[in-house]
Amino acid sequence: MDSRLWRAPALLLAAASLFWAGNFIVGRAVHAAMPPFGLAFWRWAASFALVAGFAWPHMRRDLPVLRQHARGVLALSALGIAAYSALTYLGLQSTSAINALLLQSAMPLVILVCCFGLFGDRAHATQLIGIALSFAGVAVIVAGGALDTLLALSLGRGDAWVLAAVICYALYSALLRTRPPVHPLSFLAASFALGAVLVLPFYVWEHLSGAVTRPSLAGLLAIAYLALFPSCLAFLFYNRGVELIGATRAGHFFHLMPAFGTVLAMALLGEPFGSHHAIGIALIGLGIAAATLRRRP
Repeated sequence: MDSRLWRAPALLLAAASLFWAGNFIVGRAVHAAMPPFGLAFWRWAASFALVAGFAWPHMRRDLPVLRQHARGVLALSALGIAAYSALTYLGLQSTSAINALLLQSAMPLVILVCCFGLFGDRAHATQLIGIALSFAGVAVIVAGGALDTLLALSLGRGDAWVLAAVICYALYSALLRTRPPVHPLSFLAASFALGAVLVLPFYVWEHLSGAVTRPSLAGLLAIAYLALFPSCLAFLFYNRGVELIGATRAGHFFHLMPAFGTVLAMALLGEPFGSHHAIGIALIGLGIAAATLRRRP
């Protein structure tokens, strides 16, 4: 990987947000054919298969350290891999991709709360201003420039599952600072393997309950996308971004997901671009810039 990219947190985190925006669109698109736990299991199993060959030389060296930090790696895998994906896909069974993307906008604030509760980290004024600006941008995009549209949005059971997923990933983000000092690919492979194992019992239960995951071309293409982009690449980029600038500043990039979701909807579904999109994206950009600027010592 280009060393300049590996040292550019804004590019890494923006790319991760782009890939994750696609995750919601794909997850919603296949929700009728792919039950949530089946989709989550095959996503992480395929992700591990993709990364294992690249990670194996590093994992052989890092295995003693991973064993020493087994509980921490298991906790991170449970929160950020298994629970986040399964709860998100569970929510997408009954809520829209727009609602799910909107709820991701709570992520920066929830990460701040988690970092304060776990480690005593305090937010500064520019972070709070950045969150407010970015959230306003998200609201403008979702509302289509009309307040009535925003007020008409309703939250249901599916949204509650997505919000639970947000809390899990916020905890994962805050706890990333405790991850073991191993190669990024070693950590990624271990996380994906454990994530698949943790989801497996729920997948078996889902299958026995009659919600069968049936192979299809659309399903295979969905798994291929989810394994490569929102999993291997996005997690590699996000973990590195948190390493470079910390969880609270990295969390602000989640506000890009609704903006990218809008762009993807226009590109893939032919939806028109309006002035409210431009205003919303500009506000999100300003908010991220304000929130991620370094404070003077």
